[in-house]
Amino acid sequence: MNNYDYLVKFLALGDSGVGKSSFLYRYTDGVFTPKFVSTVGIDFRTKYLTYRTQERSQRVLLQLWDTAGQERFRSITTGFYRGAMGFLLLFDVTNEQSFLEVRNWLDLLRTHSYCDKPDVILCGNKADLADKRQVSEERAKEVAAQYELVYMETSAENGQNISLAIETLLEIVMKRMEIGVDEAMALGDDSYLFMLPV
Repeated sequence: MNNYDYLVKFLALGDSGVGKSSFLYRYTDGVFTPKFVSTVGIDFRTKYLTYRTQERSQRVLLQLWDTAGQERFRSITTGFYRGAMGFLLLFDVTNEQSFLEVRNWLDLLRTHSYCDKPDVILCGNKADLADKRQVSEERAKEVAAQYELVYMETSAENGQNISLAIETLLEIVMKRMEIGVDEAMALGDDSYLFMLPV
């Protein structure tokens, strides 16, 4: 018997070096490792948490998939997009090019994810490095608004908004799942069964 009610999978995307691995380690282990080690292919971390609504509490096993940002691994990592329920799209606020690549990542998402409009949180990472900033918060918010994304400034080094970003995405995904189950049940469609607790 499982010790969770829901298994939820999130995928972290973005260029190499934007801090995806550090972001996920900060969330799951509460630590920051300043040493940069590029992810090869794909890796994942897990964390148990409780998702609470007014009606009930549900135990969630959260799988956080960490993808390689290099172009040479994209054919491998895009295969994991369909199984993800939500996405954390990171760019480095001190690296203009990583911000310019956000649109390309969103195009990949729309092509390979479970639907045309997947649930995405856009994270401007390394926000603690204010003196090296190349991308303003205003510019990032404009892109987020254009694509109807939630935007947050994050820092794996000091933990700024790391938990908030993941918990906000979880809230969005869980509400979407509840709506989908409710709508499918109301229509007599049994496709909602894949969304029920495991």
